[in-house]
Amino acid sequence: MSESAGLEIKDDEYRVCYNPETATVTFQGELQLNGMNEYAPIMTLLDEVVKQAPSVLTLDLRQLEFLNSSGVNVLLSLVIKLRDKKTIQLIVEGSEAVSWQSRSLNNIRRLMPTAQLNIT
Repeated sequence: MSESAGLEIKDDEYRVCYNPETATVTFQGELQLNGMNEYAPIMTLLDEVVKQAPSVLTLDLRQLEFLNSSGVNVLLSLVIKLRDKKTIQLIVEGSEAVSWQSRSLNNIRRLMPTAQLNIT
Protein backbone atom coordinates (compact mmCIF):
# COMPACT_ATOMS: atom_id res chain seq x y z
CA MET A 1 0.00 0.00 0.00
CA SER A 2 1.50 3.33 -0.97
CA GLU A 3 1.90 5.97 1.69
CA SER A 4 -0.60 8.32 0.02
CA ALA A 5 -3.25 5.63 -0.30
CA GLY A 6 -6.14 5.81 2.12
CA LEU A 7 -6.92 3.00 4.50
CA GLU A 8 -10.39 1.49 4.57
CA ILE A 9 -12.33 -1.24 6.35
CA LYS A 10 -15.89 -1.86 5.35
CA ASP A 11 -18.71 -4.29 5.86
CA ASP A 12 -22.42 -4.33 5.05
CA GLU A 13 -23.11 -2.43 8.29
CA TYR A 14 -20.21 0.02 8.56
CA ARG A 15 -17.27 1.75 6.92
CA VAL A 16 -14.11 3.16 8.50
CA CYS A 17 -11.72 4.97 6.20
CA TYR A 18 -8.70 7.25 6.49
CA ASN A 19 -7.97 10.03 4.06
CA PRO A 20 -4.29 11.01 4.43
CA GLU A 21 -4.77 14.24 2.45
CA THR A 22 -7.15 15.61 5.10
CA ALA A 23 -5.85 13.44 8.00
CA THR A 24 -9.44 12.39 8.68
CA VAL A 25 -10.77 9.03 9.84
CA THR A 26 -14.45 8.77 8.90
CA PHE A 27 -16.75 6.30 10.63
CA GLN A 28 -20.11 5.49 9.01
CA GLY A 29 -23.01 3.16 9.72
CA GLU A 30 -23.44 0.90 12.74
CA LEU A 31 -20.45 -0.60 14.54
CA GLN A 32 -21.59 -3.38 16.84
CA LEU A 33 -18.85 -5.96 16.56
CA ASN A 34 -18.46 -8.61 19.25
CA GLY A 35 -15.53 -7.84 21.49
CA MET A 36 -12.09 -6.47 20.95
CA ASN A 37 -11.01 -9.32 18.65
CA GLU A 38 -13.55 -8.28 16.01
CA TYR A 39 -12.42 -4.66 16.39
CA ALA A 40 -8.78 -5.64 15.76
CA PRO A 41 -8.76 -4.59 12.04
CA ILE A 42 -10.12 -1.15 12.98
CA MET A 43 -7.54 -0.83 15.77
CA THR A 44 -4.82 -1.76 13.26
CA LEU A 45 -6.07 0.96 10.89
CA LEU A 46 -6.05 3.52 13.71
CA ASP A 47 -2.55 2.43 14.79
CA GLU A 48 -1.36 2.89 11.20
CA VAL A 49 -2.80 6.42 11.20
CA VAL A 50 -0.98 7.23 14.45
CA LYS A 51 2.28 5.90 12.91
CA GLN A 52 1.85 8.35 10.02
CA ALA A 53 1.86 11.08 12.71
CA PRO A 54 -0.26 13.81 11.17
CA SER A 55 0.02 17.06 13.14
CA VAL A 56 -3.79 17.19 13.36
CA LEU A 57 -6.06 14.15 13.24
CA THR A 58 -9.81 14.46 12.73
CA LEU A 59 -12.25 11.71 13.71
CA ASP A 60 -15.49 12.27 11.80
CA LEU A 61 -18.20 10.36 13.67
CA ARG A 62 -21.20 12.33 12.38
CA GLN A 63 -22.45 9.44 10.24
CA LEU A 64 -21.80 6.74 12.84
CA GLU A 65 -25.31 5.91 13.98
CA PHE A 66 -24.40 3.27 16.56
CA LEU A 67 -21.28 2.26 18.45
CA ASN A 68 -21.33 -0.43 21.14
CA SER A 69 -19.24 -0.40 24.30
CA SER A 70 -16.35 -2.32 22.69
CA GLY A 71 -16.26 0.28 19.92
CA VAL A 72 -16.27 3.11 22.45
CA ASN A 73 -13.30 1.40 24.14
CA VAL A 74 -11.48 1.35 20.78
CA LEU A 75 -12.01 5.10 20.39
CA LEU A 76 -10.94 5.82 23.95
CA SER A 77 -7.80 3.69 23.60
CA LEU A 78 -6.92 5.75 20.50
CA VAL A 79 -7.42 8.94 22.51
CA ILE A 80 -5.08 7.64 25.23
CA LYS A 81 -2.40 6.80 22.60
CA LEU A 82 -2.68 10.30 21.16
CA ARG A 83 -2.59 11.91 24.60
CA ASP A 84 0.55 9.96 25.51
CA LYS A 85 2.20 10.73 22.16
CA LYS A 86 1.62 14.49 22.65
CA THR A 87 2.43 15.33 19.01
CA ILE A 88 -1.00 14.97 17.37
CA GLN A 89 -3.87 17.43 17.89
CA LEU A 90 -7.21 15.59 17.95
CA ILE A 91 -10.42 17.00 16.52
CA VAL A 92 -13.63 15.01 16.90
CA GLU A 93 -16.64 15.81 14.72
CA GLY A 94 -19.90 14.52 16.18
CA SER A 95 -23.64 14.92 15.80
CA GLU A 96 -26.18 15.85 18.46
CA ALA A 97 -28.73 13.91 16.41
CA VAL A 98 -26.98 10.62 17.27
CA SER A 99 -27.86 9.72 20.86
CA TRP A 100 -24.75 7.69 21.81
CA GLN A 101 -22.44 10.53 20.77
CA SER A 102 -23.73 13.15 23.19
CA ARG A 103 -23.27 10.63 26.03
CA SER A 104 -19.93 9.13 25.06
CA LEU A 105 -17.91 11.83 23.33
CA ASN A 106 -17.50 13.91 26.47
CA ASN A 107 -15.32 11.09 27.82
CA ILE A 108 -12.79 12.03 25.14
CA ARG A 109 -12.36 15.47 26.68
CA ARG A 110 -11.90 13.91 30.12
CA LEU A 111 -9.10 11.70 28.81
CA MET A 112 -7.53 14.33 26.57
CA PRO A 113 -8.40 17.89 27.65
CA THR A 114 -6.62 19.30 24.58
CA ALA A 115 -8.98 17.45 22.20
CA GLN A 116 -11.35 19.67 20.26
CA LEU A 117 -14.94 18.36 20.23
CA ASN A 118 -17.24 19.75 17.55
CA ILE A 119 -20.70 18.34 18.18
CA THR A 120 -23.32 19.95 15.98
